[in-house]
Amino acid sequence: MTIVEQIDLVGEGVDRVDGPLKVTGAAHYPNDFSFPDLAHAALVRSTVAAGRISRLDTSAAQASPGVLAVITHQNAPSLGRAPDNILSAPPPPLQGDRILHYGQYVAVVVAGTAEEATAAARRVEAEYEATEPVLDFHDPRAEVLTDPFELDSSRGDAGTALASAEVTFEATYTTVDNTNNPLGLFTTVAAWDGEALTVHDATQWPVLLRTALARVFDIPESGVRVLVPFVGGGFGAGLRVWPHVMLAALAARTVGRPVKLVLTRPEMFTGVGHRTATEQRLKIGAGRDGRLVAIDHESTSTLQMEGDNFEPCASGTAYAYACPNVSTRDRQVRLNVTWCNSMRAPGEAQGNFALESAMDELSYELGIDPLDLRLRNYAESHPQLGLPWSSKALRECYEVGAERFGWSRRLPEPRSMRDGDWLIGYGLAGVSFFWFQKPCEATATLRRDGTALVRSAVTDIGTGTYTVMAQLSAELLGLDLPRVTFELGDTDLPPGAVAGGSGLTASLGSAIHAACRNLVQEFLDIVRDDPTSPLAGCAVDEVSIGRGRIHRTGSPERGEAYTDILVAHGLTELSAYGASTPADSRELGLAPAGPFGAKFVEVRVDPDLGLLRVARVVSVIDAGRILNEKTATSQIIGGTVGGIGMAMFEETVTDPGSGRIANATFGDYLIPVNADIPDMQVSFVGRPDRFNPVGVKGVGEIGLVGMGAAIANAVHHATGRRIRSLPITIDKLF
Repeated sequence: MTIVEQIDLVGEGVDRVDGPLKVTGAAHYPNDFSFPDLAHAALVRSTVAAGRISRLDTSAAQASPGVLAVITHQNAPSLGRAPDNILSAPPPPLQGDRILHYGQYVAVVVAGTAEEATAAARRVEAEYEATEPVLDFHDPRAEVLTDPFELDSSRGDAGTALASAEVTFEATYTTVDNTNNPLGLFTTVAAWDGEALTVHDATQWPVLLRTALARVFDIPESGVRVLVPFVGGGFGAGLRVWPHVMLAALAARTVGRPVKLVLTRPEMFTGVGHRTATEQRLKIGAGRDGRLVAIDHESTSTLQMEGDNFEPCASGTAYAYACPNVSTRDRQVRLNVTWCNSMRAPGEAQGNFALESAMDELSYELGIDPLDLRLRNYAESHPQLGLPWSSKALRECYEVGAERFGWSRRLPEPRSMRDGDWLIGYGLAGVSFFWFQKPCEATATLRRDGTALVRSAVTDIGTGTYTVMAQLSAELLGLDLPRVTFELGDTDLPPGAVAGGSGLTASLGSAIHAACRNLVQEFLDIVRDDPTSPLAGCAVDEVSIGRGRIHRTGSPERGEAYTDILVAHGLTELSAYGASTPADSRELGLAPAGPFGAKFVEVRVDPDLGLLRVARVVSVIDAGRILNEKTATSQIIGGTVGGIGMAMFEETVTDPGSGRIANATFGDYLIPVNADIPDMQVSFVGRPDRFNPVGVKGVGEIGLVGMGAAIANAVHHATGRRIRSLPITIDKLF
């Protein structure tokens, strides 16, 4: 495998290639697609969180104007179970009378118009034999899963080391449920042609959805086509195969017409998952010199009644600092809540809040600057694996961030910095996100007109995949960017990886790297035995490319243009296939590194009114090679906004008696608005990562990690009040 070493860290910040489509309204999102004779579906949801359906009367709904069908568990066909992958799929809907959470689908109504379907759905009468739901962490009836991810870790003897440590610190930190809430309402449009199914959907993983629908309806995968050229935001909500997608396809098959199903905003709160709540206990032992001797981190998070949710919150602590004795444990508690699911920076967002808050508290116990404490315990190599990192520039993140933020101006005592009536606080957090990469495939084609087409069945959830993959392809093929088109969002293309886990750029970029390299090899194979070609007999490692030409390395005059080779050999185009598989750390002798970073935050607090304002944020990020500085910066800014939301605003409120989500609208679920967002500075440092041939790491989620802790730490510095639960609301500041 070729490892990228001598390349620029930061690529040109070009505009998004799909930008003109979006600003002119020509970008087609799932809700924009239609078919002739399109019908519409509306959902009926349960009004209890646990129990069984005792009566379901659909006669009034069936008699309503325009209604084509009402499907319930009483008349729905048997559906297959979608396969589990990284994330398990919810069970197929309408397969029984059991209710597991408030808002569970109990019927779907299909009618000629959306208005007719919605009106008829209100006429479905449902009665329940309700049971008392399990809704609280500490309910003794709740099932507790220990080590659900098989990531619990232990090195040294944390218990003994804590008992003998010169200084010990212990605290409990909590975070609440958050809901992803992308701007675009999730929409599925399904159409059958015999046994062939076409689906437009807001999925982040088109290939997984194709496989799942084939299993659910017992048809070949080749008979399912998923189209998703654009997604109106996801933040993890589009990672699973949700019941409403299955219902849209079932409704279309039942009525023999294409069907569109658009979730309402309240249905988004119960139908496409949410970030889990957590309760985390941390114990830290250290010497008076600030050297850590022990960390014990136990996290308990929520989980729905069936299925799983991969969201380890404590495991990141195992490799965060150079500490000889560390124990990390994750637990999950099953509750009658809506499906728990990945939300931007899953696990790391919650776990980092606890760890970096605890490190800040320890710094005050020791009388050591919070930044200095982190630097004293910097992990030069992977503490758990004992291998060098594939890349790590966290120390540089701290140093550059401190300089640009002005950390040296910080007075150490809480409540010691003021601006008029405002208390000023400085806070920081060291951040990381786990390494993630999946297998991926791509093809690259060069045409006689000198243009290239690169393709893979992935999707762009707004992160800039269209743009950065066109840039990468242009670089690898030696073409100008306008001459390269990257095509995605169609499962008829080569199977692509998931747009999630901050792993798509590495997965897809590696596949494109292979496809472009193989394409150059195809051209060399054509001229290998051509005595008139200056490239005759060349191997791919002996040539360089640029300006649409292949030439012998070191001899630019001894080469040929792609187009000349195609013309000379009577070809209209030439294509090549490429695939990527994640590297093995044992083979490379490296610990795979996700992105790292440092967050520096200034807050202002009005002590009389309890008002909290974030005044400045400086983010310094090590994300390996940055393909496009503009889109990468945008990702960090977007993640930072999400982190401010998690830290100060967002809470999905569940009624403790009924299990109903009480604030399932944008009027009641608070998210940051422009007035809440301060001046932001983003910088990238480090070097290309050595774990993939392109040298990249993810930037999609690292921007959010650490904001909760950095803001809470700044609040303590400003006020002297330590906040150990998110969100930080006015009542906690009084």
